[in-house]
Amino acid sequence: VSTHAKMPPCDFVPEKYKSYPYERMQKIREQSISPSLRMYYKKPLLLHQGHMQWLFDYEGRRYLDLFAGIVTVSVGHCHPKVTVATQKQLARLWHTTNIYMHPSIQEYAEKLTSLLPDPLKVVYLTNSGSEANDLAMFMARLYTRNFDIISFRGAYHGGSPYTLGLTSIGLYKHGVANGFGCSTTMLPDVFRGPWGGSHCRDSPVQTVRKCSCSEGVCHANDQYIEQFKDTLNTSVPKTIAGFIAEPIQGVNGAVQYPRSFLKEAYQLVRERGGICISDEVQTGFGRTGSHFWGFQTHDVVPDIVTLAKGIGNGFPMAAVVTTKEIASSLAQNLHFNTFGGSPLACVVGAAVLDAIEEDGLQKNSEDVGTYMLLELAKLRDKFEVVGDVRGKGLMIGVEMVTDKDSRHPLPAEEINQIWEDCKDMGVLIGRGGLYSQTFRIKPPMCITKKDVDFAVEVFHTALQRHMEKAAAK
Repeated sequence: VSTHAKMPPCDFVPEKYKSYPYERMQKIREQSISPSLRMYYKKPLLLHQGHMQWLFDYEGRRYLDLFAGIVTVSVGHCHPKVTVATQKQLARLWHTTNIYMHPSIQEYAEKLTSLLPDPLKVVYLTNSGSEANDLAMFMARLYTRNFDIISFRGAYHGGSPYTLGLTSIGLYKHGVANGFGCSTTMLPDVFRGPWGGSHCRDSPVQTVRKCSCSEGVCHANDQYIEQFKDTLNTSVPKTIAGFIAEPIQGVNGAVQYPRSFLKEAYQLVRERGGICISDEVQTGFGRTGSHFWGFQTHDVVPDIVTLAKGIGNGFPMAAVVTTKEIASSLAQNLHFNTFGGSPLACVVGAAVLDAIEEDGLQKNSEDVGTYMLLELAKLRDKFEVVGDVRGKGLMIGVEMVTDKDSRHPLPAEEINQIWEDCKDMGVLIGRGGLYSQTFRIKPPMCITKKDVDFAVEVFHTALQRHMEKAAAK
């Protein structure tokens, strides 16, 4: 696919690819790797090296990575600082497990908890976000001695049998009993939901929906809070274990709630004896730009915070951070994680925190993310199929529709074509939403405004081509 957009230069030279030919790789994939692990694109990419915001395939082609391995590469592929720290630790000590002290777990725990407000100062390290959310559910139930947990429709909190009850996206649901003690409530989605207006979101870009609210009043928020109260009054007992929410929904396509929703919801949950869990797996570590943690953008302090993905820049690690009191509920019996908090993981985690600070990545997320949101908003105003542009920092969603009035999802084959075109022009974008109708843009936090100019121009070209095809039908 040809485009006038010129990819920004990069002085990194990838090694020559030396593994099996593409066809053989594909054959092994088909025969020996579980078919549930689906791949992106008609002709799946075979990637072999990465450098900061760039990925290189087996033929040496370079791509701008705007999905960061599903919002996981936070500071950049193979970031030199993280790589060197990991190499040193690899040669020193891989594993002892938590029955002994080793320096890095204490060093990391101190470093991580210093970035969280009181009383969130006790950490339990795990290996994945599903594991972290699983443990958060477990702790909430142990601590409150209640059982029911509420999550939003459209939420994604993991695919393990326990967390699947909180995950509320049909594609992930399997036909086995799950979700005992889990209730979902209406998602306060101000673009696609029944209520929404032009001031609701904490984002540089608002919806195209009109609203008649006067200063300091948000009708949409009031309506969604009524729905939340309705869930509390009908679907759960009068005391509950808790409520979990992502500060901005990830898998569902960067969905944002009205500004004061979480604050009011937290209060209602606590009145019922429940605790509040913030799933920061995608929003944490400076990605939203204005704050280090997503919950801070809502002016709340949760009782439990779960962290994963960007915490390790691609190394498998995750964490549950909570209060002393809640953490002690787990200490009455044994609960053990062999690999959680390994010497290696803790060194990686500490190096990631250093890199975020030294490279100014939170500020970069705010500056470059805001710039990108405003540039994408221009495309929304130009193309009828771009229904909504939303997000904060480098957590961005672009929802595709047949038209702005109906807000019907754009058909899959049309979205696929735009998506494939972007890839062919060298830009990798994620997908999300209940109908896979939303492009997810969550790049490594080191990207530049020049990268954004290139990406937006590529997206523009793909949209232009889509319009020409539609007109020719």
